[in-house]
Amino acid sequence: MGDLRDILHEKWFWIIVGSLILILVVPLIVVWIIIQLPTPWNAIAVICVIFAWGGAAGYKEWLKSKEREHEKK
Repeated sequence: MGDLRDILHEKWFWIIVGSLILILVVPLIVVWIIIQLPTPWNAIAVICVIFAWGGAAGYKEWLKSKEREHEKK
């Protein structure tokens, strides 16, 4: 039982737990906020989320290609 008590007192454990809770809760809050917006604004918000998601995916792919390019040299 002492091992569990030691883990519960570690800072990294609570950082991981908090991060996991945020990963689960923040998308739900964003969806709830988008649903609560008036009619023209919720469509605009959805389009902005889609563009931001696409931009993040494109940036990730660009970083991967730069890394592969750097590894070839």
